[in-house]
Amino acid sequence: MCGIVGYVGGANAVPVLLEGLTRLEYRGYDSAGVGVLTANGPKVFRAVGRVRDLEQVLPKRLTGKAGIGHTRWATHGPATEANAHPHASADGRTLVVHNGIIDNSATLRARLAADGVTLTSDTDTEVLAHLVGASTAATLEERVIEALAQITGTYAIAVVDADFPGTIVVARQGSPLILGVGEREMFIGSDAAALVRHTSSVVHLDDGELATVTATGFRTFTADQADTGKQPEQIDLVADELEVGGHANFMHKEMLEQPASLRRMLSGRLDERFATARLDGLGLDPRELRTFKRVKAIGCGSAFYVGQLGATMIEDLARIPADAEAASEFRYRNPIIEPDTLYVAVSQSGETADTLFAVREIQRKGGRVVGLVNVVGSSIARECDGGIYLHAGPEISVCSTKALTHMAVGFALLALALGRVHDLSYAEGSRIVRGIKAIPDQVQQIVDGEARIADLAAGLSDAQSLFFIGRVRGYPVAREGAQKLKEISYQHAEAYQSSELKHGPLALISPEMPTVAIVPDDELLERNLGALHEVTARGGEVLAVTHEAVELAGLDGIQRIDVPRNEVELDPILLMIPLQLLAFHIATRLGRDIDRPRNLAKSVTVE
Repeated sequence: MCGIVGYVGGANAVPVLLEGLTRLEYRGYDSAGVGVLTANGPKVFRAVGRVRDLEQVLPKRLTGKAGIGHTRWATHGPATEANAHPHASADGRTLVVHNGIIDNSATLRARLAADGVTLTSDTDTEVLAHLVGASTAATLEERVIEALAQITGTYAIAVVDADFPGTIVVARQGSPLILGVGEREMFIGSDAAALVRHTSSVVHLDDGELATVTATGFRTFTADQADTGKQPEQIDLVADELEVGGHANFMHKEMLEQPASLRRMLSGRLDERFATARLDGLGLDPRELRTFKRVKAIGCGSAFYVGQLGATMIEDLARIPADAEAASEFRYRNPIIEPDTLYVAVSQSGETADTLFAVREIQRKGGRVVGLVNVVGSSIARECDGGIYLHAGPEISVCSTKALTHMAVGFALLALALGRVHDLSYAEGSRIVRGIKAIPDQVQQIVDGEARIADLAAGLSDAQSLFFIGRVRGYPVAREGAQKLKEISYQHAEAYQSSELKHGPLALISPEMPTVAIVPDDELLERNLGALHEVTARGGEVLAVTHEAVELAGLDGIQRIDVPRNEVELDPILLMIPLQLLAFHIATRLGRDIDRPRNLAKSVTVE
């Protein structure tokens, strides 16, 4: 959740650190800091707020050839300067930045206090700085190993020390960390976005792995000092993709990128000759794919909701049982892992801690799990048995839009492939292939109608609470719509099955509580229209997200957003797009920070 950046080389570290932190700010933005090994010893500067606030407190002539930086999303202690990273040892010679949670920090803090150490923050991270600084081992590697042996929990850390001015030691356990290899300079980041301006050659650290980084190279090793011999690999990431361009914010840019990014995702993945999807990354041939009798999607937040949507597509097309479960709860209920179930881990970043732990629980019990992720080389992508890369490109806004749409299309491809090895006919498969091919152009039609959605958002921006309703295929869409609105507008929103209204929630309907209804032109149309009559009869204001052919007879004054019609199984993918735009324009009217909503971060790498 926090952003880490580091540099060692011949240039001044400070501009590199600030640029990297700016690119990582979506991972945490309540405070920021840098620690630089200058000619006069280690110097630390921290500030509450954004990276731009940090820049205001930096001396103009601050220079050093090695340094570390951090942008924070608070887990221990409020956003204060004292709680911002880097944290220093008692003598100020050792500096540490950390992403993760140290589970035994309370015990360690008590022990350090009993030893006479003055703790200056509320954080768990500070104990690491004191532990490393107290070590008398001969090398910085040994000091870090000695400190890490005393902690339990998750971490990605970077450590510098005045006694070792040309060295950074890093370690990973449960939180992402990568090295960037340059020409007589090295970079460190919790995300490739921090490095892309400087190098495309990276090293992904694995859990339990450490690295010593100097200007001339790196060494990767384990806690027992055994070399792991990691070699750099190339990443395909263009720096310009990380720029907001001519848009007011990244969310707007990313929503409008969806037609083009979907075309890129689908390139080479639709097999019209056999009316199926080509998913070589799964590592499963048709015979193996046919052995699965059930599919379970696991994800968190929006990824969980799109997993529900995907499960319905799989049941519709493959006619095998499928469902979705919140990854955050999965391993805590001692799940029964079935050998004939295909598990699908869904994550934009590929680093979502709860989902990663669920993947490991499945594998520990002998299950087969594949990933549906966006980031090549991410932890989930590397630990799964296979997968489908989303190829959405970088997504910077905390609120996921294009990656989420790619997840839904990824499930459509998987459902098609599963259907064709079961009982989905060639003719039906061809119908779905045509439908999937049409999605990018239909998404373009929806975003082209943004002005109309912005007008409708104006009428909803004063509401204190909204209902989102849908049923069967429409219910996950409603859940995702409510999630989007809560995330960036801070308006309360709640999603319900339309069929459940009369079982309690109907008591809340009033002129002050608008309802956004998902009303596809499918076999449940009459049922959905009946629910709208129930709402309007009680004075409720309704906005229907529907298809042009749907007649809203007898529903006077109802507002509507028409979405292009696709195949009934694929319609939910398109029905999600207007809800992204609706949440965006409501939040914009309310003056919210669109890309960085309060209390949230992009990649949740702690439980």
